[in-house]
Amino acid sequence: MKKYLAELFGTMFLVLLACGSAVLAGPSIGGLGIGICFGLVLICLCYAIGNVSGCHVNPAVSFAMLLSGRMSAKDFCGYVVAQFIGAAIGAGFLYWFVQTAPEFKFGGVTGTNNLATNVLQPGATSSMALLAEVLLTMFFVFIILGATDAKKGFGNFAGLAIGIGLGLVNIVGIPVDNCSVNPARSFGPALFSPDAWGDFWIMVVGPLVGAALAVALYRLAVTCCCDKECNNN
Repeated sequence: MKKYLAELFGTMFLVLLACGSAVLAGPSIGGLGIGICFGLVLICLCYAIGNVSGCHVNPAVSFAMLLSGRMSAKDFCGYVVAQFIGAAIGAGFLYWFVQTAPEFKFGGVTGTNNLATNVLQPGATSSMALLAEVLLTMFFVFIILGATDAKKGFGNFAGLAIGIGLGLVNIVGIPVDNCSVNPARSFGPALFSPDAWGDFWIMVVGPLVGAALAVALYRLAVTCCCDKECNNN
C-alpha cells in the first residue's frame, strides 16, 4: 500500500507543480522554463519516493517496467490507478487555486482552459503529435531503463538523469502538444478542460507505444553488450 500511496502523492505533485509552472508563469518562463520545471520536480520526486515505489509517476514508465519484467501485473494495475487518482487530485488543486482569483492574469492558457492541458498547438497535426509522443517517450523511458538497471545502472545518480530527460523532452514537445509522455499527466488537467478530450487518445497511445519501443531497444542494446563481453572473455 505504501508504494501505491507514494505513486499517488508523487503524481499529484508532478501535475500540481509542473503543470502549475505553465499555468502561473508560462508567458514569463516560456517552453524552456516549463521544461526545466518539469525536470526539477521529477528529480525531487525521485529522491523523495524513489526508494519507496521507484517513482514511476507515469503509466508509460510502469508499462515499460511491466514489459521488462521489473514489476508484476498486480503492481502495474495498482500503480496506474494510483497515478490517475493522483493526477486528478493534483489537477483539482490547481483548478481550485485558479478559481480563487478569477481576475488574476494566469499564464499558460491553451484554448478555452488554463490548466496546461495536452492539446495540439496551432499548426500541429494529429500525426505529428503522435509521432512526437512516441519518439519522446521512447527516449525518456530508454533513459529510465538504463539509469535504473540493477546491474548497469547509476544508483544514486539515476534521479538526475531521469529528471533531466523529462526536462529535455518537454522542451522539445511543448511546441507540438504541450508534451505529455505521461497519460496520467494528460488525464488530470483534461478532467477540468472538456476541449482536451479530443486529443487525449494521442497522449495515451503515443506514450505506451514509445515505452514498448524503449523496452525493445534497451533489450537489444543490453543483449549486444552482453554478447560482446562474453566473446571478449
